[in-house]
Amino acid sequence: MSDTKKLAIIATKGTLDWAYPPFILASTAAALGYETQIFFTFYGLQLLRKDLDLQVSSLGNPAMPMPMPVPVLAQALPGMQGFMTSMMKKKMASKGVASVEELRELSQEAEVKFIACQMTVELFEFDTKDFIGDVEYAGAAKFFEFAGEADISLYI
Repeated sequence: MSDTKKLAIIATKGTLDWAYPPFILASTAAALGYETQIFFTFYGLQLLRKDLDLQVSSLGNPAMPMPMPVPVLAQALPGMQGFMTSMMKKKMASKGVASVEELRELSQEAEVKFIACQMTVELFEFDTKDFIGDVEYAGAAKFFEFAGEADISLYI
């Protein structure tokens, strides 16, 4: 039995704000010596696309800090999602926060294993050519082989 600690993450969200937690946690755990896997399923598969066009929406997330108060009704107006995404990207850049692409690459360099849910790929008829390399395509059972022995399991 190995003394190496293990971290299992299930990534289910495909928005800009939800892209950060799995990659930050995975890369940090790997740097601390954890064997780490991320299982990308449903909308989380968007995080594996070669060309990321992730958006952020404050709808359904009233805790999102805004530089100015925006009523919920106004947040549903056309163009607001793009405006909020632009604001968030500028804020992150001004604070020196790494991009999702950089964090994803860092995770792969740290040998974090990426598993794409094969059932979801088939369900949404995704073309695997649109995804980055070094991704394993497998079902939940494959992930559970690892997660069943993990010290920490996170659902994001």
